[in-house]
Amino acid sequence: MTTVEMTSNSPLTPAKILGRIDGPIVMIGFGSIGRGSLPLLERHFEFDRKRLVVIDPDDSNRKLLDDRGIRFIQAELTPDNYKELLQPLLTQGEGRGFCINLSVDVCSLDVMTLARQLGCLYIDTVIEPWLGFYFDDKVDTAARSNYALREALLAERKRNPGGPTAVSCCGANPGMVSWFVKKALLNLANDLGIKVETPKNRAEWAALMQKAGVKGIHIAERDTQRAKAPKKMGTFINTWSVEGFVSEGMQPAELGWGSHEKWLPANGMKHKEGCKAAIYIMQPGANTRVRSWCPTPGPQFALLVTHNEAISIADYFTVGSGDTPEYRPTCHYAYRPSNDALLSVDEMFGSGKVQDTFHILDENEIVDGRDELGVLLYGHAKNAYWFGSQLTIEETRKLAPYQNATGMQVTSAVMAGMVWALENPDRGITEADEMDFDRCLELQMQYLGPVKGVYTDWTPLAGRPGLFPEDLDLEDPWQFRNILFRQ
Repeated sequence: MTTVEMTSNSPLTPAKILGRIDGPIVMIGFGSIGRGSLPLLERHFEFDRKRLVVIDPDDSNRKLLDDRGIRFIQAELTPDNYKELLQPLLTQGEGRGFCINLSVDVCSLDVMTLARQLGCLYIDTVIEPWLGFYFDDKVDTAARSNYALREALLAERKRNPGGPTAVSCCGANPGMVSWFVKKALLNLANDLGIKVETPKNRAEWAALMQKAGVKGIHIAERDTQRAKAPKKMGTFINTWSVEGFVSEGMQPAELGWGSHEKWLPANGMKHKEGCKAAIYIMQPGANTRVRSWCPTPGPQFALLVTHNEAISIADYFTVGSGDTPEYRPTCHYAYRPSNDALLSVDEMFGSGKVQDTFHILDENEIVDGRDELGVLLYGHAKNAYWFGSQLTIEETRKLAPYQNATGMQVTSAVMAGMVWALENPDRGITEADEMDFDRCLELQMQYLGPVKGVYTDWTPLAGRPGLFPEDLDLEDPWQFRNILFRQ
């Protein structure tokens, strides 16, 4: 592999105010991401802490709020009570309110719609449904996909265009990785000798991706953070929300479906309605393995866990539309979680049930390691190019409290998205792909550690076939047929 670019993070600087919130602030959820977002909120925003309230059904971390004089409400939001709870909080006093939704099992679309009706700004890190959606066996598989959740969001935007800005899916991934894709594409185009100015709209971005010859994109991640104590049986260990990982891991594997693909898995399904930019596979994403690549480990098995960005990125860079567009890149998450999380996934599927105990590793429990999260643009004339963050736990501890490297990549994207929303307050419902990637990365870069661009000559055909016969496409290494692990 060859390192062709290095963008170092800025030297640590004192707190800098990046935006002012002059109305009430409601943070829904105070799990690992909520706690990690708190110091960035205090560091980079001017606001009246007496007008900040945090809502969560679990009060185990409320001391952080009590010590700061921040109001806490112990409550579980439900379809029956969310309006009654949120409306008075978001409309209290003068100024425009800001709703920061970092929860699980709370419908993002319903809360977003209410916030916009009240004239408030809004941000979340995922399109989350109400409790029970992911495990509802009374609806078909397509209906509990991320594709369906995104289509519902797009339908709401079509019904109510414009208005207060609501930033949808603005964490590390989905979120930051969409900004990485644009930066990586410009780097690649330059290295390919394609003379182009930064595209100004969606059509120009899609045309550039097509011209660069990119066949697909992996959201390629490797988490090497290690805990001091080994994982115990019956406990699901993760470096971020266990509930979130289990929920998305039990959804069907989903991926944006590229125009170059010649083969559909036997259990692969196409959608009948909507943008038709994605397919789903009739098996859980956390039990679906793919071949991918990250700079530190090199080739690796990863999990094809469904994520919103797999669909939104493929859709955003489409030339044409529907089932047979002129051009569309394949796009999917290729996630190798921490070793403890991977053991937890194996234990869960092996036993046939979710563990009784959930645990998120905090910064004090981790010995070492990093979260290497980037985008792998593949299939072009230079083969494959990875661009992303290589944030270590050691650096994270120096940057901000209450989070590990995984959380830092998420919370810093939330911070950047909030600043962008304040600077662009009337843009309506907005996906990360549609935001100013340069501005967002400028805001976030100080929290990402080394940000690198690396070329590799690896392909999914490397070392294959081995001792056993395989059904491969030898003419095109970057067919999904070669990426998907099949028994």
